Amino acid sequence: MADIVSKKKRSEMMSGIQGKDTKPELKIRSALHKLGFRYKLYDKSLPGKPDLVFPKYNAVIIIHGCFWHLHKCHLFKWPSTRPEFWREKIIGNKKRDEINLHALKEMDWRILIVWECALKGKNKLDFGSTIKSISDWLKSSNQYAEITGTK
Repeated sequence: MADIVSKKKRSEMMSGIQGKDTKPELKIRSALHKLGFRYKLYDKSLPGKPDLVFPKYNAVIIIHGCFWHLHKCHLFKWPSTRPEFWREKIIGNKKRDEINLHALKEMDWRILIVWECALKGKNKLDFGSTIKSISDWLKSSNQYAEITGTK
């Protein structure tokens, strides 16, 4: 199927996609800050520059978009145009994620991944409950967890 917008317009649209300070990140950051949690953003000294770093808890939170990080949920769909490009791009992201997670684990960081589908879409979770789960995880000794909207 041909793209319904011009190449120039598609390029403009794609360049507008943010890699950090996304709406889900801002929403979670704001809620956690109101609960008294303090964190660093995108610490360049850590593998993958995690979205939120909580040195006090030796924990990181990574907020993943389901499309960009190949989450098998209702929000992910392989693009029909330029399939080879997208497969290489998205699988590359997934491999990089795995390498970074392994490196963080080797450094004894606790890791929580929050998937976009937990915050939006037909299976989204209650936001208050999600923040409570994040808060409880931060205070726990759990090494790894994921919050997802998949059933």
